[in-house]
Amino acid sequence: MRLTDYTDYSLRVLMYLGMHRDRVVTIQDIADAYDISKSHLMKIVHQLGLAGLVETTRGRSGGLRLGKEPAAINIGDVVTLTEPDFKMVECFDTDANACVLSPSCQLQSALAKATKAYLMVLSELTLADILKGSSSLRKRQIIQFHSREKEKATA
Repeated sequence: MRLTDYTDYSLRVLMYLGMHRDRVVTIQDIADAYDISKSHLMKIVHQLGLAGLVETTRGRSGGLRLGKEPAAINIGDVVTLTEPDFKMVECFDTDANACVLSPSCQLQSALAKATKAYLMVLSELTLADILKGSSSLRKRQIIQFHSREKEKATA
């Protein structure tokens, strides 16, 4: 199973905010750190805000911060919130299923179990779990950001 970029970026936003809890963060900060479109991040932050995962403050000194403690942010819930569906194969969609194998196929059941297990593993994780060792993640992030800035300057 592959997560959409939307979910990937949603998790990155939460991780960034979790690593920078000492300050208010802007969408531009996150866009620069991960080299992601600011307009795309605005949509993501809006949805995360509606879900109470991110607090936003408008104005000159505004920005973003986590809306909950990292230990209260369940990764499985975030993935479920941000993924459009978990229909791995056609037969998962009962309305549009035209597969002639469906009546006797055992694969559908196995894939359904695999999807359930996948989500169960993610549901055992919180943002706090992912942020363990975040000081090394933050250092790597800073190095990558400065490397991209140097490339831009010399281009």
